[in-house]
Amino acid sequence: MWYAIEGFDGQDVLPQRQQARPAHLARLHALRDAGRLLLAGPCPAIDAEDPGPAGFSGSIVIAEFDSLEEARAWAEADPYVAAGVYARVEVRPFRKVLP
Repeated sequence: MWYAIEGFDGQDVLPQRQQARPAHLARLHALRDAGRLLLAGPCPAIDAEDPGPAGFSGSIVIAEFDSLEEARAWAEADPYVAAGVYARVEVRPFRKVLP
């Protein structure tokens, strides 16, 4: 089943985000390579493609897991969690309808 994972950035965490990004992306690439990633990306903190020093308000990942517990465990092991980037993470089932 698909699960939506939404991480919400804490305050002033852009340096930690930048440092943890390679490890974060490596995990996403592994999901993609296994055919389990629907989409992933950050949410700019301002209305701009490149928010610059404003940074990001969080990230969204939609990926396939065997259970909600597995999706939560994967989310909790994210390098952004370990680096203190995310103040909180929400995981919930997702049903793709379109396209």
